[in-house]
Amino acid sequence: MPNPLNRLYSRSVAFSHDLLMIPLAWLGAYWLRFNLEQIPPFYLETALWSLLLVVPVQAVFSWHFGLYRGVWRFASLPDLVRITKATVSGLLVAVLLVFLVFRAEGLPRSVPLLYGILLMVLLSGPRLFYRWLKDHRLGFRSGRRVLVVGAGAPGEALVRDMLRDSRKGYLPVAFLDDNRRKWGKEIHGVRVAGGTRGLCATVDELGIELIMLAMPAADAAEVRRVVELAESSGVPFQTVPQLDDLMSGQVSISQLRRVHIEDLLGREPVSLDWPEIRAGLTGRVILVTGAGGSIGSELCKQVARLEPATLILFEHSEFNLYRIDMELQEQFPGLSVHLFLGDVCDAAAVDRVFGAHRPQIVFHTAAYKHVPLLESQLREAVNNNVLGTKRVADAADRHGCGEFVLISTDKAVNPANVMGATKRIAEIYCQNLDARSRTRYITVRFGNVLGSAGSVVPLFRRQIKAGGPVTVTHPEMERFFMTVREACQLIMQAGVIGVGGEVFVLDMGEPVRIAYLAEQMIRLSGKTPGEDIRIEYTGLRPGEKLYEELFHEREKLMATGHDKILLARHCEMGWDLVGQMMKELHAACDDYDGERLNKGLKRFLPRRETAGPDGESRGEVVPLRTH
Repeated sequence: MPNPLNRLYSRSVAFSHDLLMIPLAWLGAYWLRFNLEQIPPFYLETALWSLLLVVPVQAVFSWHFGLYRGVWRFASLPDLVRITKATVSGLLVAVLLVFLVFRAEGLPRSVPLLYGILLMVLLSGPRLFYRWLKDHRLGFRSGRRVLVVGAGAPGEALVRDMLRDSRKGYLPVAFLDDNRRKWGKEIHGVRVAGGTRGLCATVDELGIELIMLAMPAADAAEVRRVVELAESSGVPFQTVPQLDDLMSGQVSISQLRRVHIEDLLGREPVSLDWPEIRAGLTGRVILVTGAGGSIGSELCKQVARLEPATLILFEHSEFNLYRIDMELQEQFPGLSVHLFLGDVCDAAAVDRVFGAHRPQIVFHTAAYKHVPLLESQLREAVNNNVLGTKRVADAADRHGCGEFVLISTDKAVNPANVMGATKRIAEIYCQNLDARSRTRYITVRFGNVLGSAGSVVPLFRRQIKAGGPVTVTHPEMERFFMTVREACQLIMQAGVIGVGGEVFVLDMGEPVRIAYLAEQMIRLSGKTPGEDIRIEYTGLRPGEKLYEELFHEREKLMATGHDKILLARHCEMGWDLVGQMMKELHAACDDYDGERLNKGLKRFLPRRETAGPDGESRGEVVPLRTH
């Protein structure tokens, strides 16, 4: 905390300075009036006696208008406004008093105007000079030589922060910006040296030791391009957070961080219809299953911002439920939250949740999702992903829930693994239940979420931290990625635009090669792929495909009112047949009969194929129709 004695000392020095400036300005005005020559004795005597009135009056107004609340180090336009107000007010009162006392004898008419001008210069000049000296003492300070990429408001704020405190150890040397109109200009005395294409040459010419990327609004393609240039320069680099992560809206040195893989793989910010989302979720009783998982926990936080009447968290992991509850209590202390520790496979627990709180909207995120692991856990995958979904969906119907949103996956498209097959069956059940229920059943399908539990990004981070190798199954393997925040926002958007029975497919952009992902993460850690950390190709694991798809061959996608959400045609099956096959799966799970479970999956997905050694599979093809 600031030392009160130091603040008192600073104010005393500033006040003493201003007291000295008042007589200098007053006598200086007389001197100018007489053409910089000797002031006649009569006028000099009046000027000196007048100071007995001018000095205290001006001092009172200076204090009144807060000239000593600011710090000279950060003198700016508000300080100049305060100085102007204090000078004009003090001048008017002081001249009036002088007129009343001395009858204006010995006070030339030009002196008040000259005095006002001189006083403003003498009060503001030293303040601005002091700030300029602090901000531009490049020749007197040392620190890491910094190149700032981006000469907009974030870059300006970074340089201002560096110049403000030399103890931070940074010396801003130059800007780079692709806006040609800024080239050659200076910001806080730091020159815009050119565009980003000359980054490597600028680093060499100016002896740059650190690159700061100040482009929070740039899209991922632009960030990738600049990061590649920074990597080739061989100089360490950092970035300011993306706009969504700048909670205060301000940029400072303390917010700088290493570039994350999410910065390179993200896409243009999603434009959402927030009024529509708020109208659909605010004031509602909302249930989130799997509330402690990667998607579930972020979805809870997104929903909490929209002020639901009640948020119900259903989670089978005690620790995950505790963690999300603590986060919600810290961020949303006024939120009504109810916790249920339970399993979607437990019909009594599910019915208890619905009966106790009558949720109006359900986001069903609970699922097993680890592809290779589930290949050997068929019974648990079916029980959780299929029958668990059925239990929650049926409870929503029985208790009059308004809307049920199933979170699905791209692996449900032409499924070549147990995980994808179980999620596809869950989709089929919800789509067909919609036509027989007052509840609206909506499916939202998307690909991999960056950084989610069990995903490849945390795995690569651990392997890089351990020194490698980084294991990639196949050099050509590709996956779709999006951030957890974007996924949850689009889930909410799809939930409010759906009327029931839809399969919404989130636009995942272009797929990303996993090998590229590994290489970039190694580079971002400051290492060189193949030299410092080796990439090892291990071959496809059970159930894996080289390429994932977002919709079936016959699911002709249709546009919706949102450019990031598409609508897929859905599968209709006879309801009696669906019910019979579900009973068979339930009986097979109860008996732990793997052979019957496999037959049950084939009845739902008659042309499902497992992925071969090359990772290719045509997978499931079923009759489709527009709903």
